[in-house]
Amino acid sequence: MKPSLSIFTVLCTLWLTPAAADEPLGSNLTGLLDYAREHNPELAALRLDAEAAQQRAEPASALPDPVLRTQRYDITSQATNMIPNVMPIQSYQLSQFVPWFGKRDLQRGIATAQIEQANGQTAADWSDLANQLKTDYAMSYYLAASEHLTQETLDLLDNLEQIVRERYANGLSSQQDVVRVQIETTTLLGELIGIQNERHHEHAKLNSLLSRPVNAALAEPVQPRPLPPAASLDEDTLLERLRAHNPQLQIADAQIQSADKSRDLAYSNRYPGFTLGVGRTQYTSINTWDVMVEFSIPLQQSVRRSQEHEAEAMLAAASARKQSTLNQAESSLSENLSALESARRTDTLITTRLLPQSELTYQSALAGYQTGKVDFATLIDAQRQILQARQQQLKAQLEGQSRLADIEKLLGEEL
Repeated sequence: MKPSLSIFTVLCTLWLTPAAADEPLGSNLTGLLDYAREHNPELAALRLDAEAAQQRAEPASALPDPVLRTQRYDITSQATNMIPNVMPIQSYQLSQFVPWFGKRDLQRGIATAQIEQANGQTAADWSDLANQLKTDYAMSYYLAASEHLTQETLDLLDNLEQIVRERYANGLSSQQDVVRVQIETTTLLGELIGIQNERHHEHAKLNSLLSRPVNAALAEPVQPRPLPPAASLDEDTLLERLRAHNPQLQIADAQIQSADKSRDLAYSNRYPGFTLGVGRTQYTSINTWDVMVEFSIPLQQSVRRSQEHEAEAMLAAASARKQSTLNQAESSLSENLSALESARRTDTLITTRLLPQSELTYQSALAGYQTGKVDFATLIDAQRQILQARQQQLKAQLEGQSRLADIEKLLGEEL
């Protein structure tokens, strides 16, 4: 039987998109995936496990080595001297054990199922690793964007502080306004420290996934992946792709196949195997040829019945596990699709409505404050509203990227 194409190879082909050679590691997701695929030691170990499983297929159905037996009779020569023309002197016997018909094919089928299971496990672990990389890359982008946003807001507060100080110097505002803007600045500086700390942790996590030193340099993420168009997210279509390509379901299918062959093998143990032999016996004056057949008598039927019941139970358990895995995967896919659509709609709402409205509110408050028609608290609230809207937008984008990664993990391939 020709080995089937490794699931891992298929996934690599699907995921492999060339990145520009001059793009530093960390600036884009493709480069991270390519690096992890090549350097992750756990993934390399799984590939070797799959290769080892493939090498077990041939021996599984091979016949055992034949046995050659030779025997020298009457080495004291006493009986030979008494009956010189009758007693045998030397014998040779070649024997071969042959299992019952079909057992070797069943053993090969079990080994082939184990190959599929090993390939499925490799694909599943790669899906897990790719999912973590996609999620952590999205988090790195979110944190980098949050740091830039916080720094921009600090620059804006610096400008506000200059305006407030000028108005205070001219007696147009109170000292409380100066203190208020300084408090806002200090609060944001504290948030900036927290963001920078989270970026350090995320940097270390990414390097760990890439099997690099935790402090090794990584470029700042340039941009998140574009979300797939809504037309490509039809739930029924994706459910079909999930059933066909989900790595955990492929592992479950391989386990069912192995359990099915093991059950058939247990039933075939009701019948004995044979040992066939041919021999030559040398006498003092003549030589004779002999044939031999040997087989076990299957008397221990209670033992065999227990083995058969065990095999039936294992097959039923494998089928139940697959159904449970399928139910969980389908539920998770539906949940992630809904959350992805919600994140997309939230991002669109903030971009097209909330941010423009917040910008207009701030500009109006700033003009009103400069003319003395609006108090400083209103201006600060308007500025904070812009910051919150942009933070909500980043969170919606992060949620969309995380949900997209989870959907692709369930599908076993990229959208």
